[in-house]
Amino acid sequence: VQLVESGGGWVQTGGSLRLSCAASGSTFSISAKGWYRQAPGKQRELVAVLANGGNSTDYADSVKGRFTISRDNAKNTLFLQMNSLKPEDTAVYYCHSDRLSLGSLTIMGDYWGQGTQVTVSS
Repeated sequence: VQLVESGGGWVQTGGSLRLSCAASGSTFSISAKGWYRQAPGKQRELVAVLANGGNSTDYADSVKGRFTISRDNAKNTLFLQMNSLKPEDTAVYYCHSDRLSLGSLTIMGDYWGQGTQVTVSS
């Protein structure tokens, strides 16, 4: 199973980026449900998450109104649209899943992608 992020890069203040997280698995299935970020010298923090089976969303206060999380279930891909970017958004962004599934079997845990760097210059 793997989560693969893409879409990071360098952007100026006020710019936009769209991150993608493609989930795939052979024996087990996995679907990403959240985005986290980690800036140098800081702890990893939650940015946005899908809740209630994807029927609701939750955001860190620092990104509310600027970031939007969504998922394409047909492609098993999670997105993070980031607008009005600020230098303080600079970090490595990770997608996350809290479970693997095989039929009726669910294995809870923390499953992470490799991360994608987002750099916002002032």
